[in-house]
Amino acid sequence: MFYSKQLSTFKNIKHIFFSRKKGFSKGLYKGLNCGLGSNDNSQNVMKNLDFVADNMNANINDLILMNQTHSNQVIVVDSNNKTNKKFNCDALITKLTDVPLGVLTADCVPIILYDKINKIIGCIHAGWRGALNGIVENTLNEFRKINDNILIHASIGPCIGKDSYEVGKEFYENFLNFSPKYSIFFRNIKNKFFFDIRSFVIYKLQDSGVTHIDNVAMDTYRDSDNFFSYRRSKKLGENDYGRCISTICLKT
Repeated sequence: MFYSKQLSTFKNIKHIFFSRKKGFSKGLYKGLNCGLGSNDNSQNVMKNLDFVADNMNANINDLILMNQTHSNQVIVVDSNNKTNKKFNCDALITKLTDVPLGVLTADCVPIILYDKINKIIGCIHAGWRGALNGIVENTLNEFRKINDNILIHASIGPCIGKDSYEVGKEFYENFLNFSPKYSIFFRNIKNKFFFDIRSFVIYKLQDSGVTHIDNVAMDTYRDSDNFFSYRRSKKLGENDYGRCISTICLKT
């Protein structure tokens, strides 16, 4: 389990960036696989999620996850929809207390957010598609719809590192078609491009007015002891992979 130094200073929220350690899953999913969309034994995944809820001092039935599709869609969780079975989005925000929000990742970027002024929490699943197409901006806009006066503290969790994220020339050019200035987030080494998705997400947060940002700067691809990794599983020829979870909850 890993924690944000800045978010840990707030006594009315609880957050955890969970590693893959502990848990009940076996084989490819050994440890704390929280991906119900994986091919893991669903009973083991539910046991893992119950472990997560317990560590968040919450009931598993109150833990809200997303059906993540690399979109730019954001859902505000309130008393009217909190019992919904499926949230099709890549970001959640809420003012509800004792309702943990969770984001699943296996190389993509988990971001958890706290609005100090309005006591609102949020989480974002930022893969390259979502980040490029506005998931960060859309989430911050939803905070501002509730109250334009916000003070966001953001923590960026473990994700694939800049030395591990090799991409093709077409990927690189796709970003430059959005904006030539995005070239700063790539390195070209012997005609191989490497993408720094963490820095890109930091830029997106800063461009949206967030100044309080910290990082749990760990590379999910290289650290197999602590994290699941989509890219690592592909390189090893595995047919599936587990998902780690990052959570935040506003406490009463």
